[in-house]
Amino acid sequence: MTFKAAAIQMCSGIDPEKNVASMQRLVRDAVAKGAIYVQTPEMTGAIQKDRAGLMAILRDEDTDLIVKAASDLARELGIHLHVGSTAIRLPDGKIANRAFLFDPKGHKIASYDKIHMFDVDLDNGESWRESAVYRPGERALVADLPFAKVGFGICYDVRFPHLFRTEAMAGAEILTTPAAFTRQTGEAHWEVLLRARAIENGAFVISAAQAGVHEDGRETYGNSMIVDPWGRILARGGDTGESVVIADIDTAAVAAARGKIPNLKNGRDFRLDIAPELAKGGVTV
Repeated sequence: MTFKAAAIQMCSGIDPEKNVASMQRLVRDAVAKGAIYVQTPEMTGAIQKDRAGLMAILRDEDTDLIVKAASDLARELGIHLHVGSTAIRLPDGKIANRAFLFDPKGHKIASYDKIHMFDVDLDNGESWRESAVYRPGERALVADLPFAKVGFGICYDVRFPHLFRTEAMAGAEILTTPAAFTRQTGEAHWEVLLRARAIENGAFVISAAQAGVHEDGRETYGNSMIVDPWGRILARGGDTGESVVIADIDTAAVAAARGKIPNLKNGRDFRLDIAPELAKGGVTV
């Protein structure tokens, strides 16, 4: 089956209402260009690195502004709308970095919580401890849609290939990694990671990204991307600013790529041995 998919590139600020308006405008633009599946970036609802400021604007899933707006928009436009993620308040005081998928009737048909927490110290002095604020997810997810099977991931998840291999083995034809990649890590690794996940799984990768300098001072890399199962970049956004990245997805390309290089079928279980140190006086090479 062939259909148009879109990745929405945003520069979300600290005000959820303004971010809702931006999402609505960009999704409408994507649909006007023919997209029936539209994905938004990680943290569509707000990018706010100040914990107190973030907690002040958080809502639970039932009252979240992005969730409500996305449901209404999917129903109005008759599309599958994938909110790459937004921050959701949990009963225990922590936060879920949660993706949502809505069907053309506006029903929530899937949600996914980011599994891998971005706990890193970068060379430029940036330090991130997502696990201090967010509760990690515990399950992978594949959604069986009318046009394709879609596997879920969020941002830092892209560095854990076994997650996407598990989803591909379960039949996923499209892998998703909506993100808010830092500029430093994006410049170094973003394209390579997306193309690698596509190639090794013989799957499309769709990644809507945050882009530019945000109100809270954070800078994200952008370059929203749609990659085909052979690792070719079909469409790409810029380094900064909003955009709609759109491409034709032909799911027959998944079977073709997996037929040429059937590594999903050829994988084997194996044992890991740790070789002991060579004895003194032994052979050296």
